[in-house]
Amino acid sequence: MGAFLSIPVLSFLLIPSMSSYGTSLNLIFFYLTWTTLVLSHAPLKVELVGTAAVRLIFYFIPSVLFFLFDILIPSASVVLKVYGKDGLPQRKKKHYGSSELKVAAWSILNLLLSIVTQGFIEFCLTQGLGVKSALKVTTKLPLPWDIVKGIGRALILREVLQYIIHRNALHSWTPFQRQHNEWYHSLHTPYPLTAHYDHPVAYLLWRFVPTFLPVAAFRSHLLTYMLYLSVVSLEETFAYSGYKPMPTSFFIGGIARRVDLHMSHGGHGNYAPWGVMDWMLGTSIGDAMGDEASEESDGHGNNGLAERLVEKRPRRSHNGRSRRTRANV
Repeated sequence: MGAFLSIPVLSFLLIPSMSSYGTSLNLIFFYLTWTTLVLSHAPLKVELVGTAAVRLIFYFIPSVLFFLFDILIPSASVVLKVYGKDGLPQRKKKHYGSSELKVAAWSILNLLLSIVTQGFIEFCLTQGLGVKSALKVTTKLPLPWDIVKGIGRALILREVLQYIIHRNALHSWTPFQRQHNEWYHSLHTPYPLTAHYDHPVAYLLWRFVPTFLPVAAFRSHLLTYMLYLSVVSLEETFAYSGYKPMPTSFFIGGIARRVDLHMSHGGHGNYAPWGVMDWMLGTSIGDAMGDEASEESDGHGNNGLAERLVEKRPRRSHNGRSRRTRANV
């Protein structure tokens, strides 16, 4: 906790981006701050504190604020929701109950579990096996091209891994299928904090492995991993918010639509966030990629999409599961 609140960590995360100094001075300050941080703390501590800080700033804080906004001021939140009252955590109830708090609590616990698992892997590699850590924690900074290449490669591999694991491990005849269906697919719609809600085992398979393995396989620099994790965290924050306004309608908005369609169709399609693998392998629901392009050109945007999704959304049976038609899988 002391390392997280230390001046080097806070200055590394905030001061360079808020400073009014020139680019050169900011780079020098950044390098000195990073060097001080690496030399004054153990590599594993730097990695875990950096990972926790990214998750805290780019996912946990905004998602919790969105969640509190939804449950405390539903009359204002409902205006921003794609599904109106049905998109609220408590749906049409006036007061939230234990089920919404359970979702929030398990989401936070799963997020902590992913950080603990990352630390356990690094400890086993360095202390147990005596080999190098999965991520590089050095004073030498990666070149800009190496950062761009590392982030792009990690995002592509994450798309592939998430598709394979999600479709074949969580929606096929495996021991994890029932857990995933009873936990994640018990949700009626995406809302803040649901990105990390699932059975812990299914969560590690579906969320942690596709996120961490691509950078660990190439032993990326910690800074590259932190920037990549920031992109992933922001994607999860907005794609699972349930709101109509999105930072980018085509990219983040497209991911949000695929998430919703996957959930509303009981998991029969849209297994990866970008939709590229689903498009290539014929598991897209609602021809999502084509819909996004047409929405950008005809100007309907999220409001028109919401109307179409409400019409297509399957009815729920008395046990909470969707009555759905078979998708092209």
